[in-house]
Amino acid sequence: MGGKDDNYKVVYRGESLLFTREGEWVFFQRPKHCGGGWWLGRAYSDCFWLEFERPTSLSVGILYLLSLDSVRNGDQFDDDFELIG
Repeated sequence: MGGKDDNYKVVYRGESLLFTREGEWVFFQRPKHCGGGWWLGRAYSDCFWLEFERPTSLSVGILYLLSLDSVRNGDQFDDDFELIG
């Protein structure tokens, strides 16, 4: 499963998710006979909310989560910012 500093967990085929925080990102690996890939979503106590309508690759899913982190910090302004040109 994902490391302790990651903002997501990875659950491989045959494994189960024993504990998760509310709203935590989780990747579930799909069986090979179903086409493989990963389901990405948020885990809650009463449901698993899919982020994409189709399975994704692990690398694309991680890039998506990284882009979400950069967007979250997009509302911070630099008062000393100047346009050069």
